[in-house]
Amino acid sequence: MTRRQVVDLSDTEAVREATDWWLALTADGGEGMVVKPYAGPAARSDRGSLLQPGIKCRGREYLRIIYGPSYTEPARLAALRGRSLGRKRGLALREQGLGLAALDALADGAPLWRRHELVFAILACESEPVDPRL
Repeated sequence: MTRRQVVDLSDTEAVREATDWWLALTADGGEGMVVKPYAGPAARSDRGSLLQPGIKCRGREYLRIIYGPSYTEPARLAALRGRSLGRKRGLALREQGLGLAALDALADGAPLWRRHELVFAILACESEPVDPRL
């Protein structure tokens, strides 16, 4: 089931309700959720740079599948928290930019090869190993 909701981060009660929903979702075996900027896919920071298009908030069981059964041990959690995610964030922004360019090419009536070129560039980004499992 897909649930779309805007959560006002300045409203403590709204944040608590969203957190409780996520905890219940993941406790029931749900994978997690994706949090996106309210301003949409071309949202910009105060400095003018594009914001990351979305952040996946996974549950414990999903993370256990990805990182192994011992991922909650203190040393493993410290290693996971200490990762530099700049490369992963940069790749997400490149994929977003290519996706927006592909949509622009479609709207502009660009030739099919040009649209395919952009889509294949996105697929190439997806094949980059950016988050080695610890």
